[in-house]
Amino acid sequence: MSFLVLLLVLFAEKFSGLRRLAQRDGPWAHALAVCEARGWTERMPWLALGLLVLAPAIVAALVVQSIEPIAYGWLALPLHLLILLYSLGRGDVRREVGPFEAAWRRSDEQGAALAAQRDLNIEAADAGELLTRVRTYLLGEAFQGLFVVVFWYVLLGPAVALAYRLIALAQSHGRREPMVERARQLRHAFEWLPARVLAASFALVGDFSAVNRALLPLLLDWYVSSRQLVALTGCAAIGCEVPATTGDAARLDALWSLAIRAAALWYAAFAVWVLLR
Repeated sequence: MSFLVLLLVLFAEKFSGLRRLAQRDGPWAHALAVCEARGWTERMPWLALGLLVLAPAIVAALVVQSIEPIAYGWLALPLHLLILLYSLGRGDVRREVGPFEAAWRRSDEQGAALAAQRDLNIEAADAGELLTRVRTYLLGEAFQGLFVVVFWYVLLGPAVALAYRLIALAQSHGRREPMVERARQLRHAFEWLPARVLAASFALVGDFSAVNRALLPLLLDWYVSSRQLVALTGCAAIGCEVPATTGDAARLDALWSLAIRAAALWYAAFAVWVLLR
């Protein structure tokens, strides 16, 4: 059923607005505000994370387990779909990067810088650094928005995918440093293994030798950022320069195509695994 859910997620993402309907963060944001108002996120950050992340994930797991035996599991399929859609990233990264890419193609560096600051909240000292940061943003958002969620959903089920998304929300929306820092640590732990699997996927669908050279020194490095690892290996896979130079083409389309090929590889591998299981 998991593979069918993943296919339905692609269909819903492409042909419907179901993801926007599923991703209602209002109740969770209210719970976060309550925890912050009572000082739990500062004085007891692990307790706050338990209430904001662990409790919803446990409830989701119990509900899914309770209805999976009914009707051969078909009754649980809509719940799997809703949880997975909610767990995906927020926003449309390709659309967000569009204005920057259009300005860059016109060689309008000032317009590209303004678009990056307005739409992506990215600033840089020069054009080369700006392009490098936008590349990192593009692949990083694709990684955390889809690949991490799919990885943990396939491996451990919808509750773990939901837990990852709630941890990411706690890091991005929290206003108290103790809880935000612990959420960052948990998020890094969740992303460490999927980042390396995705980098290996880039090697298979891109320049294997270049990705191999970029990945091997960082393969077991716990402290390297997952976004940096994904961006570095992604750029190596399509042969773009790191750091970027002003004369280097943006090649954002090539990076996005690389991410799509990697996603197709993951789906194909999962389909083979389902057939052989």
